[in-house]
Amino acid sequence: MKKVLVMMLVVVTAYACGNQNGGSTTKAPGSEATTNDNPSYDPQRGEGKFTKVEVAATIDAKLLENGTKVYTVKCSACHKLTGEKLVGPGWTGVTKRHTAEWIMNFVTNTDAMLNKDPKAQALLEICLVRMPNQNVSDDDARGIYEFMRKNDGIK
Repeated sequence: MKKVLVMMLVVVTAYACGNQNGGSTTKAPGSEATTNDNPSYDPQRGEGKFTKVEVAATIDAKLLENGTKVYTVKCSACHKLTGEKLVGPGWTGVTKRHTAEWIMNFVTNTDAMLNKDPKAQALLEICLVRMPNQNVSDDDARGIYEFMRKNDGIK
């Protein structure tokens, strides 16, 4: 009896952690979001308020310092700085695969991106765990992006 209760607890916990939006992750046929549903949606920038992020050729030390702190507190438990998957994907090369706008929209608008963006959905299929909304501010998202650039070898 004890084993059954423990197993039920594990299943309920796994379900709750893997489905942060509170509903089903499957969609009815024909209900898939397309780029035609939102004419302002751009797959290069994702879903969110960031449409144009100014990025200098070199690392901004102040942004990097803030991004390092945010990574340590909110990101490091799930993301490695290598290409290795932990809970979420590793961060090596992330700034080469995605635009600054896409990354910052994903960090600040996680649920909408996971529901709509094909690249975010592909990451979810690989990781099998929905990234929780960390309530990252716009300034912190910019700092995280600068931290990712530094991790990708930008000087």
